[in-house]
Amino acid sequence: MAFMKRYVSLDVLRGLTVAMMIVVNNPGSWSRIYPPLRHASWDGCTPCDLVFPFFLFCVGVSMTFALARYQGLEKEALKKIFKRGALLYLVGLALAAFPFYPSVSSLDPELSYGQNYLKWLSEIRLLGVLPRIAMCYVAASVLALWLRCGRKLWTAIGVLSLLHVGLLVLFAGPEGAFSLEGNFARTLDLAVLGDGHMYHGYHNAEGIQVAFDPEGFLGVLTGTCTVLLGYLAGSMIRRTAPMEASCRLYTYAALSLLAGLVISIWIPVNKPLWSVSYVFWSGGWAMFVLAFLIYMIDVRGVETPFFPFKALGMNALALFVMSGLLMNLNWRYFHWDYTSVFGSSEGMSLLFALLYMLFHLAVAVFLYRKKIFIRL
Repeated sequence: MAFMKRYVSLDVLRGLTVAMMIVVNNPGSWSRIYPPLRHASWDGCTPCDLVFPFFLFCVGVSMTFALARYQGLEKEALKKIFKRGALLYLVGLALAAFPFYPSVSSLDPELSYGQNYLKWLSEIRLLGVLPRIAMCYVAASVLALWLRCGRKLWTAIGVLSLLHVGLLVLFAGPEGAFSLEGNFARTLDLAVLGDGHMYHGYHNAEGIQVAFDPEGFLGVLTGTCTVLLGYLAGSMIRRTAPMEASCRLYTYAALSLLAGLVISIWIPVNKPLWSVSYVFWSGGWAMFVLAFLIYMIDVRGVETPFFPFKALGMNALALFVMSGLLMNLNWRYFHWDYTSVFGSSEGMSLLFALLYMLFHLAVAVFLYRKKIFIRL
């Protein structure tokens, strides 16, 4: 018998994840980021590197409840899935392109405005956090409705993982399959998107900027695995009493973390590539945190301290988009440099990030009190 009660812990985990996403994406000073909030430069996993896979894991858990009424690849289900996926992608693209014209400082005086506009269009990043969520959500939803059986979904995770590793190894450049410049993920994105539409935040050993998109196409394979881990966890939660669900999740978390460690002997834990070892390592931590929240909130009833994050979890994507939009507005129109108030020390950088997150937390509580829930 399925337990259809709404787990408050799921909303809290989603809210905590978005709160951390806001903190990580908006430091007070990009040159003096508080060390635990830095991403690993390439291989490795910092607390910051767990935030995005936590959200994809939450997407998978929520899918379990959202798709429960469908019996397979029904037309209505597919229409809903692809519509939501398209909306998520377009919102992400709009956020990257906002305010939809080049800034004055970027205009080349030797070109006409039309030429400058075409140049700006050629440099818009086409992938990112929301596009990655969209693609993984669509792929995982279709697989979940098609395969349905837990064993078949584990097989799908295995196939996707092997395909990801196989492509990286078979088409590796001379620098190495899991290196910044030699990985096939970069080769694929360059061929499909071109240099201009990719992320340019990575540097090679010589300090030269290299086009590489951490939310590229190949990572959709393993990103989908992260969503499916959440879906499998959610399937267990739906049919299990909270106490038993918490205990099982602790066990699954330990096994997933162990799998990640063992696989990392051959395949490094690497967020930019979304490596297979990273899938199980980050998935294990997501299960661990969810198990703790289920025990504290749904078993013991300790909900009050977590209420602000529950409110944020009910408007998760909307508040995440808002956090990015406000920063874009600031840099485009107001040019307020927060280091002028908070300074550029690591401690003050953290303080600004926390205050910015608390502002969005307050907005989330206000929306919740007004019963306003914005769905994407």
